[in-house]
Amino acid sequence: MKGIASDIASIVGEENIVCPWENLEIRQQKSIQRTTTSVNPPSCIVYPSTQEQLAVVIATAYRNQWRVLPCGNSSKLTWGGLAKSVDIVVSTERINRLIEHAIGDLTVTVEAGMKFSHLQEMLAKSRQFLALDPTNPEAATIGGIVATGDTGSLRQRYGSVRDQLLGITFVRADGQIAKAGGRVVKNVAGYDLMKLFTGSYGTLGIISQVTFRVYPSQEVSGSVVLTGTADAIAQAASILRSSALTPTQADLLSAQLVSNLEIGKGLGLIARFQSISESVKEQSNRLLEVGRNLGLDGAIYADEADANLWQRLQKQIHFPSTETTISCKIGVLPSAAVEILNQVKIGLIHMSSGLGMVQLEEQKQALKVRDHCQANQGFLTILDAPVTVKQKFDIWGYTGNALPLMRRIKEQFDHKNILSPGRFVGGI
Repeated sequence: MKGIASDIASIVGEENIVCPWENLEIRQQKSIQRTTTSVNPPSCIVYPSTQEQLAVVIATAYRNQWRVLPCGNSSKLTWGGLAKSVDIVVSTERINRLIEHAIGDLTVTVEAGMKFSHLQEMLAKSRQFLALDPTNPEAATIGGIVATGDTGSLRQRYGSVRDQLLGITFVRADGQIAKAGGRVVKNVAGYDLMKLFTGSYGTLGIISQVTFRVYPSQEVSGSVVLTGTADAIAQAASILRSSALTPTQADLLSAQLVSNLEIGKGLGLIARFQSISESVKEQSNRLLEVGRNLGLDGAIYADEADANLWQRLQKQIHFPSTETTISCKIGVLPSAAVEILNQVKIGLIHMSSGLGMVQLEEQKQALKVRDHCQANQGFLTILDAPVTVKQKFDIWGYTGNALPLMRRIKEQFDHKNILSPGRFVGGI
């Protein structure tokens, strides 16, 4: 090992660094290739095993002005803009300890590299859970989930990543360790850097530790699926939004997605209820009756069938069948969700927030759907796509007036522009 790699190896040890490029796993090679514009691959991928090692690595990069691409387990490394001229990839995968689980206070503090699935297993022993449902939950790390703001249908009941994050520790661009927030639910001290770092794609600092609020596990889970015409599905969603029913998850589904899941014909509405058995049965039957009155087909899924349905839905919406698929996050007025879903084959939009995911096959279609989203006070952001698409297309499509402010924030946190350069809005 020479140059950059040998300097980094002296910090973390040769066992915690992988180089040259040919020694990387094929999965990692593909992820990095779809993430950067660099002609030459990064010198190495580094796996610090402690927060302190991570800080020294970043301080060394800062002094030498090496450009750093942070990641966890690389499960969402291909999301966001193309990073520019990356020198090293730094993974937090081995910084993965449980710091504290305050069972009575319903909080948990973990290091950023812990896998989401591992954390849920530990919480389940105390009949608790973290109320997020990220993409690829088996592989995703906690730090990566926060850095990309990645959550799904559970926002219907529990809100987004920002709503559940209580405290954060991160390594600044100059290698200093900083903290914000705390380990209790009612903590209000200091600047709210938790919200600022959520969804920042590693451009402001590298998250090393987080504290979340957690929730008691629910006794029973069951889902109602309604399928049929677009107008009837739109009416059912409107009735559900204004009713006293309290689904933990509620999504509108495109016709092709409904067909792929073999749950009916036409557009779909899927709502999940989680509570005591009597409540789940009562709410499920009331929503089923709403569907019948509108002429919709309906079915109730319980126990294993319920869990299996949501697992299949996750796979359909987050794991496209081809590498040329353009995966997008969208947001629209909830009242316009059905109109958007009628324009795509594979799409899901959360009933109340209007946020969702769609899979598109070509750039022209992405432009068309973006225009419709923006016409309904929304947005379309490309998460994952072939490099050639990202090179030609503004993946963020941001039209607001906050870009100068974002640039000033980036300047304050990373004035040498070494962290994830180019991955965020406006090439930040």
